[in-house]
Amino acid sequence: MTQEAGEVALSKQDLREVTAFAAACAETVLRVFEADRPGDSRPRDALEAAWEFARGGERGKALRDRAWAALKASKSAETAASCEAARAAMAAAAAAYLHPLAKATQVKHILGAGAHAARALELLADDRTASAGHLAQSVRRATPAVVAVLTRFPAAPEGGGRVGELTRALDAGLRSLASTG
Repeated sequence: MTQEAGEVALSKQDLREVTAFAAACAETVLRVFEADRPGDSRPRDALEAAWEFARGGERGKALRDRAWAALKASKSAETAASCEAARAAMAAAAAAYLHPLAKATQVKHILGAGAHAARALELLADDRTASAGHLAQSVRRATPAVVAVLTRFPAAPEGGGRVGELTRALDAGLRSLASTG
């Protein structure tokens, strides 16, 4: 396959690996949203769609629709922690749509679920240090394939508030694995 300048080589298996990683990160905080909105299954549905793709399903309208639905669910959340938990689920489903563009903004597709989940934990505990354990677990959770995909892209972009800071921390942690391996 010929690659255009500014593009990153990505296989469907790469997308599955990234989506599985993102779904595993988001699953850790799904309970936060469900405790707040027990009758709203949109974030859970998005995670189920992400796992379905990661395990061999196809990307399609249902996956995209569930990601958008989880984003809408985040807007109905009663608490900031619950909102971030729903956004983590949205980001997990959206990870399947990582674009092969050599742009730092694409890193959010890989790490967004982990960063939103970390922020949910901080907000739940009312403690900015509460994300440290989640970030460390996310680094341990990443497969060599996820790290290989991440390192094909530039480092995470500046900005994005606290979620952006958490994205950059997770990015640095995963890139350190590549430099020691």
